[in-house]
Formats: sequence, structure tokens, C-alpha cells
Amino acid sequence: MEYIALKNVCIINMGQSPESSTYNKEGVGIPFFQGNADFGERYPITRTWCSEPTKIAQSKDILISVRAPIGALNYAYEECCIGRGLAALTPDETRVSSEYIYWLLKAKNAELNSKGTGSTFKAIGRKVLEEIQVPNIDLEKQKACAVSLEKVSAVIQLRKQQLQKLDELTKARFVEMFGDPVSNPKGWSVKPLLEMGSCKNGMNFHYDDVGVEIHCLGVGDFQNNDLISDTSTLPVISLNNMPTEEYLLKDGDIVFVRSNGNKALVGRSVAVYPRNVPTTFSSFCIRYRKNDAALTTPYLLNVLKSDSMRAKMIGRGANIQNLNQQILGSLKIPVPPLSLQNRFAEFVSQIDTSKAVVQKALDEAQLLFYSLMQKYFGVQDAV
Repeated sequence: MEYIALKNVCIINMGQSPESSTYNKEGVGIPFFQGNADFGERYPITRTWCSEPTKIAQSKDILISVRAPIGALNYAYEECCIGRGLAALTPDETRVSSEYIYWLLKAKNAELNSKGTGSTFKAIGRKVLEEIQVPNIDLEKQKACAVSLEKVSAVIQLRKQQLQKLDELTKARFVEMFGDPVSNPKGWSVKPLLEMGSCKNGMNFHYDDVGVEIHCLGVGDFQNNDLISDTSTLPVISLNNMPTEEYLLKDGDIVFVRSNGNKALVGRSVAVYPRNVPTTFSSFCIRYRKNDAALTTPYLLNVLKSDSMRAKMIGRGANIQNLNQQILGSLKIPVPPLSLQNRFAEFVSQIDTSKAVVQKALDEAQLLFYSLMQKYFGVQDAV
């Protein structure tokens, strides 16, 4: 296939940083965006500073973040000024489809990030963008490719929204039945978490260990899961010896993110049901194993995932945030009647069944998306 450089089919404008005096405190002026392409930072700026065309993004231009996070994409929904964290691309619509270039850039995300330079944060310059290779195919074929990707992407977003709505339904039902677990408005009796079970920090292992292969739950496997019922899909690690019993997960264990540079992830929890698959967990996790029959796992998991309880698990540490057993030991868990917990567990089971159907449809849509990205651009990338 023949390729052509992006600079030959797009005007590329790199954002610049204005002087602070150009900001219009009265809120009147052309919109100015600084940072990535999600329109998260918007300031009014005097039009005088934006008088040069190279500082302006026109409506429908493609905006791309050129420093961490490299590759974030959006369309300019109005004429605006862009800061140095952004670049604006104006495609020559007689030669390339704007939508096709958008998806090409999305496909090139990993490549662009690999070319980032800088010690404090990674960034790419004009030359990297200019040399992006664009398949030189018929304009109508470009548009057809873009339409296909947009349709599949829309299905993927719909499936993700459905999963989110099901999660929200579970949370709403929990609050309806039990109230907020921290304020405990229904006056349930409470017990300290560690009086009803025990914790164990995950195990350390070395990448040159050999001898025993075993599935391992790590921070990257939590995502937005409530439970993991098939641990055979988890990554496999090598160890010198089989872990002792305390480092092997059992059905109904709840595992927390113990340590992470992203504070928002610390305290995230998931229930695990490894069945008969030997599974361990990394040192960045804490395993909780309840031994009190007064609690059901679905109820306890939702207590621990509630916003108010998560707030009590905010970790310590300036850079890497940490959750420890002392913090978990300070948590007081309301204990409502077991009959009520069982009713909630039945509801959760029904929701989980619905989520499994939606997740299957989402997986199929993502697989189709990846195959189209491979077909059109020779690469795969997430939506």
C-alpha cells in the first residue's frame, strides 16, 4: 500500500503558551484550552494574542494532546486558541476525510507515545506528527472506514454505559435496603472488620524466579470488576516454590489494592472465586478473608466499595499511596439481619447475570473494533 506523510494532507498548528496578562478576567474573549484534548481547562483570552492563524484551532479541527497524556483526541467544537500541550490538525478535505484521520491517530497512539521524550513528562514535537504515515486510499473508502469504526465504537460506548447503569442500580438498591454504611441511619449493630476476618499482604516475587507457574491477581486486574469468577484468565507468574496456604486465594476472599501511585485506586476491592485454580496475589494487594457467618460476601463487598467507606481508606504516603491493615482494622461494619443480606445477594446475582450478557456483547464489539483497526491501519488500540 502507498503511504503519504500527514504534513502533506493536513495543516498542523502547535499550541503556544500565552503571557498571563493576555487572560481576560472579565470572561470575554476567545476560548483558550491548555493541556490535553478533553476540554477540561478553558479560559477566555484576548483576541489580540490569538491574531496569528497558527495559534487558532478552527471549528471541526482535530485536537491532539502532544504531552502527557500523549494522543488524547477531540474535535474543536468552536474556534479556539490552544496551549502548548495541544496541536490542531486541519485536514485537506479534498484529499482526506477528517474522521479517517481521527481514527488513524487513535490507531497510532502507542507509536506516538513511544516517541515521546522528556524527563519530567513525555512530549512529542511537530516533526513526529508531520511524519505520521497515512494510507493513500480513495476518499470514499476512507469515509466508509471511518463510518464503520464510528458505529462499532458507538456500540462499545453503549455497552459500557449499560454496565455502568447496572452498577448504579446495585448501589441504589444497597442504599435503599441498608442506608449509608458509615452514617448507619438504620441503626444496625456494628463490628470492626478485623473481628470478622483476617488480612494478609500479598507476596513478593522476583522476575527471575523459576520452577512453579501460578495465576496471580495484580492491581491491573481489578479494573471496574466487582468479582472475578475465573482466575484462569489472570496473568501467570513464575515462583521458586508453590505459595503457602495463606498466600492462595479462596472462594469469597475480598482483595484490596494496597499500594499505588494513583490515590484513586487505593482501597479498590474485588471478590474472588478461584474455584480449583491455584491463584495468588501480588504484594501491592491485601487479601481479606471473613470468618463470621453474620456477613455475606456480596453485602460486605458493597459496604467496602461505598464512597463513604472508601473515604475512610484513603492511604498514607506522599507519592505512592498505601492502605494497611491498621486502616482496615479501624473500619466499623454494620451487620443487618442475614435474611436482608440474602435478599440483597439474590438481587446482586440477577444483576451479575445481566452484566455477564452485556459484557459478552461488549467483548464481541471490542473484538470487531480491534479487527477493523488491524484491517484499516495494521494496528490494534483500545477505544
